[in-house]
Amino acid sequence: MSKLLNKADKGDKDVRRFKLAMIFYYAVIIIGITVFISWNTIKETDDVLKSKVSELTSALNVQMKMNIDSYLSKVETTATLIFAEKDAYMYDATDESNDEYEALNTEKYISDKLYSLCLMENFVDFSIVYRNDHVVGKLSNNTKDLFGDRLYEDLEAMINRERTHDGWLAGYNGNFNRIYYVKRVNDNAVLVTSFYTSELKNVFEHPGGIEDITIRLIEKDNVMIYSSEEGETGNVIDSDILERIAENDSVTLMDDEYFVTVNPCGDNWKVICSTPTEVILKEGGDIQLYILTIGIIAAIIAIILSVILSFLISRSMNKTVTSLSRKARTDQLTGILNKRSFEVMADSVLKTGDSAAYHALILIDVDDFKGINDHFGHAFGDKVLAAIGEMLRKTFRSDDLLGRIGGDEFCVLMNITAVENDADRLEVIDKKCSELCAAFRENNAGDSNCKVSASIGVSVSPTNGTSFGELYDASDKALYASKANGKDTFTIYN
Repeated sequence: MSKLLNKADKGDKDVRRFKLAMIFYYAVIIIGITVFISWNTIKETDDVLKSKVSELTSALNVQMKMNIDSYLSKVETTATLIFAEKDAYMYDATDESNDEYEALNTEKYISDKLYSLCLMENFVDFSIVYRNDHVVGKLSNNTKDLFGDRLYEDLEAMINRERTHDGWLAGYNGNFNRIYYVKRVNDNAVLVTSFYTSELKNVFEHPGGIEDITIRLIEKDNVMIYSSEEGETGNVIDSDILERIAENDSVTLMDDEYFVTVNPCGDNWKVICSTPTEVILKEGGDIQLYILTIGIIAAIIAIILSVILSFLISRSMNKTVTSLSRKARTDQLTGILNKRSFEVMADSVLKTGDSAAYHALILIDVDDFKGINDHFGHAFGDKVLAAIGEMLRKTFRSDDLLGRIGGDEFCVLMNITAVENDADRLEVIDKKCSELCAAFRENNAGDSNCKVSASIGVSVSPTNGTSFGELYDASDKALYASKANGKDTFTIYN
């Protein structure tokens, strides 16, 4: 009996061992499958997030490049306005034969013109400096103290562009508070203008989309002219970033530590946007934690929750990818296409259309938008831009492409295929542009004191071109004609 009980106990133990073994191996298999599926899902999520964030950050960098190029170009354009005055470039203060009374009157006239231009753009310095260090116009005491008795000599040395006889400089004698632009007036005089580096904060302001992104503007020696991080201006850019961009003028890269995009701009300068990879993938980290949690639950309850797990993972990934895709494609302020997406989609529409397809490319530039920002503030200016996006959606049909391709520049690819002949097509375009000009005048963002108008240039496909680039060039010329004709009007390219 004792032997039978011992055998029975031994058999029970064998069964228990078998059950435990089965549970163990089954658990190992379930955990292995769960880990394998979770790992692949996490990897795929990371790849999708990196791709979408890459598109979003690259688009942001391009926008920052456009912003700084536009700002520098505006400074140069304002400086050249003085050349419209003959006395400004013909007068030479170093000429000893100058009549004293006539020289005083001439210098007062030139100084008044310089002061008016300086006030118009809120410059710190706006003056003509002569070879004998004589100054006409506004030259701040800080600039005089900074340059000392080498004022003309060092300003003239800043001219490094032979074709346009001008040049930019930041960080003179280690001072990065101001950025200087110098242009030759005549053999014995140069025009100097400057603005505070802090002005670039508005130039590099962006609507968001990526957290903790750092925007830097560096010169050819890799010294930071501007940085969104406090305390970095005037220093050489961090070696971790510098090693990644090397000598590349335009590059986008990501590794385990950083995501970096670079674009050239201005006077041999570069715009660099960078952010830690862990910040970019923070949203992905939340998804990873969620996947692992569900994976553990799935390992415990095995097959019962496997379908639910798959559904939840799929739903979370789709939501994330959709959100990032929308951010990468859409201008966050106006809700319409951003520059990159508009160009790609417009080219696709133009190239894939049949031979009977007709389109109009409408290029829109808000008149004196800087004046709106200066008078009402940047927040109100953003409200005006947002209202323009809504106004464009109401004015055009759902099959027309709408995009914001610059700070205050918009573009519409209008489908006019259904119209039968050229005369009717031009009539449709004419009517739509008239309606658009009227809509701009009514768009005051809720403030009746704000007057908004737009200059518009139009080109037609295939008559003026069959690609976005060709149509844009034609529309840009037509837009220039609208500006020349007094603004608040439209011109169809001929």
